[in-house]
Amino acid sequence: MDLLKSFISLLALINPIGAIPIFLSLTAQQNRAETHRTVRIASIAVFVVIGFSATIGERAIAFFGISIGSLQVGGGIIMLMMAMNMLSARTPPQQATQQEQTDAELKDNVAVVPLAIPLLTGPGTISTVIIYAGEAAHWYDRLPLIAIGAGLGGICYAALRAAEPIANVVGQTGINIATRIMGLILAALAVEFMVNGLKSLFPVLR
Repeated sequence: MDLLKSFISLLALINPIGAIPIFLSLTAQQNRAETHRTVRIASIAVFVVIGFSATIGERAIAFFGISIGSLQVGGGIIMLMMAMNMLSARTPPQQATQQEQTDAELKDNVAVVPLAIPLLTGPGTISTVIIYAGEAAHWYDRLPLIAIGAGLGGICYAALRAAEPIANVVGQTGINIATRIMGLILAALAVEFMVNGLKSLFPVLR
Protein backbone atom coordinates (compact mmCIF):
# COMPACT_ATOMS: atom_id res chain seq x y z
CA MET A 1 0.00 0.00 0.00
CA ASP A 2 1.38 3.38 -1.04
CA LEU A 3 0.60 5.49 2.04
CA LEU A 4 1.43 8.81 0.39
CA LYS A 5 -0.86 8.09 -2.55
CA SER A 6 -3.58 6.92 -0.16
CA PHE A 7 -3.29 10.12 1.85
CA ILE A 8 -3.29 12.42 -1.18
CA SER A 9 -6.23 10.69 -2.88
CA LEU A 10 -8.36 10.72 0.28
CA LEU A 11 -7.45 14.34 1.00
CA ALA A 12 -8.50 15.27 -2.54
CA LEU A 13 -11.78 13.40 -2.11
CA ILE A 14 -12.59 14.93 1.27
CA ASN A 15 -11.41 18.40 0.18
CA PRO A 16 -12.05 20.20 3.50
CA ILE A 17 -11.17 23.60 2.01
CA GLY A 18 -13.81 23.19 -0.67
CA ALA A 19 -16.38 22.32 2.01
CA ILE A 20 -15.88 25.62 3.87
CA PRO A 21 -18.59 27.66 2.04
CA ILE A 22 -21.23 25.00 2.70
CA PHE A 23 -20.04 24.58 6.29
CA LEU A 24 -20.41 28.32 6.91
CA SER A 25 -23.90 28.19 5.43
CA LEU A 26 -24.94 25.22 7.55
CA THR A 27 -23.65 26.76 10.78
CA ALA A 28 -24.73 30.36 10.13
CA GLN A 29 -27.39 30.20 12.85
CA GLN A 30 -25.17 28.49 15.43
CA ASN A 31 -23.30 30.28 18.20
CA ARG A 32 -19.57 29.78 18.73
CA ALA A 33 -19.94 26.86 21.14
CA GLU A 34 -22.41 25.07 18.85
CA THR A 35 -20.15 25.59 15.84
CA HIS A 36 -17.14 24.18 17.69
CA ARG A 37 -19.22 21.16 18.73
CA THR A 38 -20.32 20.65 15.12
CA VAL A 39 -16.69 20.76 13.95
CA ARG A 40 -15.60 18.29 16.62
CA ILE A 41 -18.36 15.78 15.89
CA ALA A 42 -17.90 16.05 12.11
CA SER A 43 -14.15 15.47 12.38
CA ILE A 44 -14.65 12.41 14.59
CA ALA A 45 -17.27 11.11 12.16
CA VAL A 46 -14.79 11.44 9.26
CA PHE A 47 -12.31 9.28 11.18
CA VAL A 48 -14.99 6.73 12.12
CA VAL A 49 -16.20 6.37 8.52
CA ILE A 50 -12.66 5.84 7.22
CA GLY A 51 -11.77 3.47 10.05
CA PHE A 52 -14.97 1.46 9.60
CA SER A 53 -14.50 1.27 5.82
CA ALA A 54 -10.90 0.11 6.28
CA THR A 55 -11.78 -2.68 8.70
CA ILE A 56 -15.25 -3.85 7.64
CA GLY A 57 -15.73 -2.51 4.12
CA GLU A 58 -14.07 -5.36 2.24
CA ARG A 59 -16.16 -7.95 4.09
CA ALA A 60 -19.29 -5.98 3.28
CA ILE A 61 -18.67 -5.97 -0.47
CA ALA A 62 -17.62 -9.64 -0.37
CA PHE A 63 -20.97 -10.44 1.23
CA PHE A 64 -22.68 -9.01 -1.83
CA GLY A 65 -20.30 -10.83 -4.19
CA ILE A 66 -18.56 -7.66 -5.39
CA SER A 67 -14.91 -8.00 -6.37
CA ILE A 68 -12.22 -5.41 -5.67
CA GLY A 69 -11.73 -5.04 -9.45
CA SER A 70 -15.39 -4.12 -9.90
CA LEU A 71 -15.17 -1.68 -7.01
CA GLN A 72 -12.08 -0.09 -8.55
CA VAL A 73 -13.91 0.52 -11.83
CA GLY A 74 -17.09 1.73 -10.13
CA GLY A 75 -15.23 3.80 -7.57
CA GLY A 76 -13.04 5.26 -10.31
CA ILE A 77 -16.11 6.37 -12.25
CA ILE A 78 -17.53 8.07 -9.14
CA MET A 79 -14.18 9.73 -8.48
CA LEU A 80 -13.97 10.94 -12.10
CA MET A 81 -17.48 12.40 -11.91
CA MET A 82 -16.54 14.20 -8.70
CA ALA A 83 -13.29 15.42 -10.26
CA MET A 84 -15.14 16.90 -13.26
CA ASN A 85 -17.37 18.90 -10.92
CA MET A 86 -14.38 19.97 -8.82
CA LEU A 87 -12.56 21.19 -11.95
CA SER A 88 -15.57 23.44 -12.50
CA ALA A 89 -15.42 24.49 -8.82
CA ARG A 90 -18.84 23.00 -8.12
CA THR A 91 -19.90 20.80 -5.20
CA PRO A 92 -20.15 17.27 -6.64
CA PRO A 93 -23.75 15.96 -6.50
CA GLN A 94 -22.29 12.63 -5.34
CA GLN A 95 -21.39 14.39 -2.10
CA ALA A 96 -24.53 16.39 -1.34
CA THR A 97 -27.52 17.39 -3.44
CA GLN A 98 -29.10 20.83 -3.29
CA GLN A 99 -32.14 19.33 -1.54
CA GLU A 100 -29.93 17.74 1.12
CA GLN A 101 -28.17 21.06 1.71
CA THR A 102 -31.50 22.91 1.95
CA ASP A 103 -32.92 20.33 4.39
CA ALA A 104 -29.73 20.42 6.44
CA GLU A 105 -30.02 24.16 7.02
CA LEU A 106 -33.29 23.48 8.85
CA LYS A 107 -31.72 20.92 11.20
CA ASP A 108 -30.27 21.67 14.61
CA ASN A 109 -27.45 19.13 14.26
CA VAL A 110 -25.69 18.99 10.89
CA ALA A 111 -22.38 17.55 12.07
CA VAL A 112 -22.86 13.94 10.95
CA VAL A 113 -25.43 14.40 8.18
CA PRO A 114 -24.82 16.07 5.79
CA LEU A 115 -21.48 17.57 6.85
CA ALA A 116 -19.46 14.42 7.59
CA ILE A 117 -21.65 12.16 5.42
CA PRO A 118 -21.91 12.68 2.48
CA LEU A 119 -20.24 16.10 2.11
CA LEU A 120 -16.78 15.14 3.45
CA THR A 121 -16.86 11.34 3.29
CA GLY A 122 -19.14 10.29 0.48
CA PRO A 123 -19.27 7.19 -1.74
CA GLY A 124 -15.98 8.07 -3.43
CA THR A 125 -14.10 8.23 -0.15
CA ILE A 126 -15.65 5.02 1.18
CA SER A 127 -14.95 3.02 -2.00
CA THR A 128 -11.38 4.36 -2.15
CA VAL A 129 -10.68 3.31 1.45
CA ILE A 130 -12.06 -0.18 0.75
CA ILE A 131 -9.86 -0.51 -2.34
CA TYR A 132 -6.73 0.49 -0.44
CA ALA A 133 -7.68 -1.78 2.45
CA GLY A 134 -8.03 -4.65 -0.03
CA GLU A 135 -4.31 -4.33 -0.80
CA ALA A 136 -3.42 -5.21 2.80
CA ALA A 137 -2.15 -8.76 3.30
CA HIS A 138 -2.89 -8.83 7.05
CA TRP A 139 -5.28 -6.99 9.35
CA TYR A 140 -2.44 -5.03 10.93
CA ASP A 141 -1.41 -3.73 7.51
CA ARG A 142 -4.59 -1.65 7.62
CA LEU A 143 -3.51 0.24 10.72
CA PRO A 144 -1.59 2.88 8.70
CA LEU A 145 -4.76 3.48 6.67
CA ILE A 146 -6.71 3.98 9.90
CA ALA A 147 -3.96 6.35 11.05
CA ILE A 148 -4.42 8.29 7.80
CA GLY A 149 -8.11 8.51 8.69
CA ALA A 150 -7.19 10.01 12.07
CA GLY A 151 -4.88 12.50 10.35
CA LEU A 152 -7.57 13.50 7.87
CA GLY A 153 -10.02 13.94 10.72
CA GLY A 154 -7.50 16.29 12.31
CA ILE A 155 -7.09 18.23 9.05
CA CYS A 156 -10.87 18.58 8.76
CA TYR A 157 -11.00 19.83 12.35
CA ALA A 158 -8.30 22.43 11.72
CA ALA A 159 -9.81 23.58 8.41
CA LEU A 160 -13.35 23.91 9.72
CA ARG A 161 -12.29 25.58 12.97
CA ALA A 162 -10.49 28.17 10.85
CA ALA A 163 -13.25 28.35 8.24
CA GLU A 164 -14.07 32.03 8.67
CA PRO A 165 -10.43 33.26 8.60
CA ILE A 166 -9.67 31.04 5.61
CA ALA A 167 -12.75 32.31 3.75
CA ASN A 168 -11.82 35.91 4.56
CA VAL A 169 -8.18 35.54 3.49
CA VAL A 170 -8.39 33.41 0.34
CA GLY A 171 -11.96 34.27 -0.61
CA GLN A 172 -14.15 32.26 -2.94
CA THR A 173 -11.55 32.54 -5.71
CA GLY A 174 -8.86 30.94 -3.57
CA ILE A 175 -11.22 28.16 -2.50
CA ASN A 176 -12.12 27.54 -6.16
CA ILE A 177 -8.45 27.33 -7.14
CA ALA A 178 -7.75 24.80 -4.36
CA THR A 179 -10.81 22.80 -5.40
CA ARG A 180 -9.68 22.69 -9.05
CA ILE A 181 -6.19 21.50 -8.05
CA MET A 182 -7.74 18.74 -5.93
CA GLY A 183 -10.01 17.88 -8.86
CA LEU A 184 -7.06 17.51 -11.22
CA ILE A 185 -5.29 15.17 -8.80
CA LEU A 186 -8.50 13.22 -8.29
CA ALA A 187 -9.08 12.82 -12.04
CA ALA A 188 -5.63 11.28 -12.50
CA LEU A 189 -6.18 8.89 -9.58
CA ALA A 190 -9.62 7.96 -10.92
CA VAL A 191 -8.15 6.92 -14.28
CA GLU A 192 -5.51 4.84 -12.50
CA PHE A 193 -8.19 3.15 -10.39
CA MET A 194 -10.25 2.26 -13.46
CA VAL A 195 -7.24 0.96 -15.39
CA ASN A 196 -6.18 -1.26 -12.48
CA GLY A 197 -9.75 -2.48 -12.06
CA LEU A 198 -10.07 -3.37 -15.74
CA LYS A 199 -6.75 -5.22 -15.61
CA SER A 200 -8.03 -7.18 -12.62
CA LEU A 201 -11.31 -8.03 -14.34
CA PHE A 202 -9.70 -8.74 -17.74
CA PRO A 203 -6.21 -10.27 -17.21
CA VAL A 204 -5.61 -10.18 -20.97
CA LEU A 205 -5.16 -6.39 -20.65
CA ARG A 206 -2.07 -6.79 -18.46
